[in-house]
Amino acid sequence: MDSNQSAGLQAAEAKGQAEQKGSQLMDQASNAAQSAKESVQQAGQQMQEKAQQATEAVKDATGMNK
Repeated sequence: MDSNQSAGLQAAEAKGQAEQKGSQLMDQASNAAQSAKESVQQAGQQMQEKAQQATEAVKDATGMNK
């Protein structure tokens, strides 16, 4: 094998490794985005529950819940 073939193989190997690393990074980014989405949804649900509790407390305090 001459040096041109060796350099070509090394370049192909480096390209393959870079593509694999890029794919791994994309997977990590996708997982992070999904986790963030779930966290935001959970926070929104908690806020909605707190607002409902506050509404009920106001109704109780003003006698509107009777």
